[in-house]
Order: sequence, then C-alpha cells, then structure tokens
Amino acid sequence: MAFALTGATIFDGERLVDGAAVIVDGDRIVAVRSGQDLGTEIERVAIEGLLAPGFVDIQVNGGGGVLFNAAPTVDAIAAIGAAHRRFGTTGFLVTFISDDRAQMRRAAEAVRAAIAAGVPGLLGVHFEGPWLSLARKGAHDGRFLRDFDAADFDLLTEAGLGRVHVTVAPERVAAADIVRFAKAGIIVSAGHTEADVETLRRARAAGLTGYTHLFNAMPPLTGRAAGPIGAALDDPEAWCGLIVDLQHVGAESLRIAIAAHGWQRMMLVTDAMPTVGTDADGFELYGRRIEKRGGRLVNEAGALAGSDLDMASAVRNSVEALGLPIEAALRMASRNPAEFLDLDDIGRIAPGYRANLVLLDGAMRTVNSWIDGKRSERQI
Repeated sequence: MAFALTGATIFDGERLVDGAAVIVDGDRIVAVRSGQDLGTEIERVAIEGLLAPGFVDIQVNGGGGVLFNAAPTVDAIAAIGAAHRRFGTTGFLVTFISDDRAQMRRAAEAVRAAIAAGVPGLLGVHFEGPWLSLARKGAHDGRFLRDFDAADFDLLTEAGLGRVHVTVAPERVAAADIVRFAKAGIIVSAGHTEADVETLRRARAAGLTGYTHLFNAMPPLTGRAAGPIGAALDDPEAWCGLIVDLQHVGAESLRIAIAAHGWQRMMLVTDAMPTVGTDADGFELYGRRIEKRGGRLVNEAGALAGSDLDMASAVRNSVEALGLPIEAALRMASRNPAEFLDLDDIGRIAPGYRANLVLLDGAMRTVNSWIDGKRSERQI
C-alpha cells in the first residue's frame, strides 16, 4: 500500500526542501509533492527531522560484533548490515580484506547467497587486497599479499556478486589487468600503495576510478613526489574515499583535500570493524587482538586496524569538524558513492528511485530508516 512521509525537511540529493511529502509505493518513490496536495486516499506517516537518501558505505568490514573475514556467511552479512542500518546505512559493500584464495571464495559464495536471499541493503562486495604493497600493508597480513593472477579474475567475474569493487596497489597489478577489470564491470581503486604519479596515471587510463581511504596506507605528499595523495587531488575526475573519524586523518588535512578536490567526488566511508554497534573494546583479526583505545582501533604495534566509525557520525563530523554544509556531507554519504558504483536508482529522493531513506534528528543522529520502502523495526 502506498504511503506518504510528511512533516520533515527533505534533502532530495541536491537541495533542502520544506513542506513536501515523499510518496512511496512498494519499493520505489513515486512522487515528491506538496503535503497539501495528497488528497485523502493515501496513508500519511507523520515524521519530524531531516529525511535524506539512505547512506551508502562502500567499505564495511564488520559491525554488530561480526567480522566478515572471520565469518564469511550469509548470517554474518545480515548481522553487519543490521548493525550499520541503525546508523542510517541503507546500502553497503561488505568488505573482505587480504586473505587466502579459499577464504576469498567462501566470501564470494556468501555474498552471492546473501544477494539471492535479499539481505537488506547489500549491494555487493569490496575485496580490499590481496594485491597490495607490502610496505603499505597497514593491518593486512603480509603473508597473504600477492600478485594478481587469472584465477583471481575468474573469481571476481562470477555472476551474482552485485557490484564488485577491488582495491589494488597499481605497482603490483598490470595496466592490462586493470583494463580487463574495467571491461568486466569491476570497479577499481588504488590503495595500500606506493605507486608514483606516472604509474597511477597509467592505471587511471586503464580504468581505475578511485582511491581507497585517501591518506591512509599511502606515502605523504611531498614537494617533488606527489604520490597517490597528490595524484588523487590533482585528478578532478577521481573518486576519493575519506574516513572522517578524525583519527585516521586530521581535520586540517581533510579540509585541505576537500578544498583542493571539491566534495563532489569525495565519499564518506567507515572502514568499519566489528565494534560498531556494540560496547566491545576489541576483536580478533588474523588471530591477533585489536584493541579500542581512545576511539582508535589498533593492533599490538599500534597501527590502525579499521575504524569504530558509523556513517551518521561521519556525516556529523563532516559538518561539525570540517565545516561542510549539511547538503555536501549528505551527498558524500549517499549520492556520491551511488554514482561511484554506477547505481542510478539510489542516492536521491526522486520519482523512480528506490525508497532507501534515513531520518535524522536535529543533532544528525539516526531516528529511523527505510530500505526498499520497508521501515526499520529498530530505532536508535
């Protein structure tokens, strides 16, 4: 049955609108019109706050006490999605970090089964590695890092995986292989890399379109060696993921990057780990303890190992700490990643788009969400 959400300010993906109602029929938005023009035949659902396109997170390793690498199953994906939905994420790529090929295959099989089962919010899978730089491995286990081969391509191009996103070090993956990725519809980003500008330009020309968690697991930008950070910021068409937890990157560097590149191709990502949505003080990764200390997740060596960030907090930090307009922050959390994934039916509140929505209060905390027109049964 169709219903109309009335009473909230609406961010439609471009601008803020007052006095309008969003009409939903089944899994789609069918109209956005004045609340005075609804007539009497449609059910009205009164809401308060800010109604925005649901958040889209392209880098979700875990949540709700679950790490996808440790439990590559349908139930694990569902639990991760449910944990992040509490914070406004209505679309996500479950992320699998560097591991052996057998475990990668289990992850792919779980994603395929979860998509077939209709797990709410699941858009596909992000394989972050194992084709990464050993020198910039971060918390990835160096034992699993390796060069790309034909068996990897076969795994990544199997049917039923939804959107497939890979993070690679371009110095470790040939441009010809990036061409094959792109032609197969696989989205390629650079990350955990020491590639120089020329290598990155060749990768971009071959089909690489993004940069995974800009600044992190990359050499710093210097006067005579721009590296991945400089290459990304100097490329107006490149998409850049930002972890705005104010732990991975300082507010000053984030503001500089956004000023240099513009927010129009910046994406908020969480790089979230199992602690999100829980009171846990840590978890196990590769059989080693990761501790939460002062808002940071760190391994025994003190290296960052993902984040304890949720998307609502990333939006809030972008406004409060970075000084971005709320419209820009919301775009970076929804429409921008949707465009990066080449999905043309999410990321906006407009007729024909999926009814994936988030309702925020005045403090930009999540009140409720809808995925394909279905309201969350659990509120924060």
